[in-house]
Amino acid sequence: MGTCSGWAYYDIKPGVTSDEADGDQWPPIRARILTADILVIATPTWLGHPSSVTQRVLERLDAMLSETDEDDVPVAYNKVAGVVVTGNEDGAHHVISEVAGGLIDIGFTVPGQAWTYWNKGPGPGPSYLETNEGREWSITTGRTMAKNLVEVARALKQSPLSASKS
Repeated sequence: MGTCSGWAYYDIKPGVTSDEADGDQWPPIRARILTADILVIATPTWLGHPSSVTQRVLERLDAMLSETDEDDVPVAYNKVAGVVVTGNEDGAHHVISEVAGGLIDIGFTVPGQAWTYWNKGPGPGPSYLETNEGREWSITTGRTMAKNLVEVARALKQSPLSASKS
């Protein structure tokens, strides 16, 4: 793990397995995801798409498609996920659908209104911290997102999804 301007960053190697060899810092992140009930993926909008880091995280989560727990339940089942998007350009809904779609494919449950975003709109402009424009809407949808994620996570704790027997 390194730091950049006070933020931690991790060396997540490319690939679609749980461990891509020496220097890969994904395994401890994966371990934290496996113990969590809720996962929130936050990404900027770059050229109308999720960031490359977000794409790499989705690719690494792809390994969970074939992983099951001791009861033969896919490891992402009974986990809830949401999406936060920010940026100075359009494309938030596209980014939300790309990320949420990937999370659903992996086995996460994505409730309705499990997202929030702030986008200034097309072209250059101030960032979220530099303006109050649209901030209240983002806060309101963020609170709704949090409430929905928690409520669905509680429901899945009470009545978990079981392994599919075809």
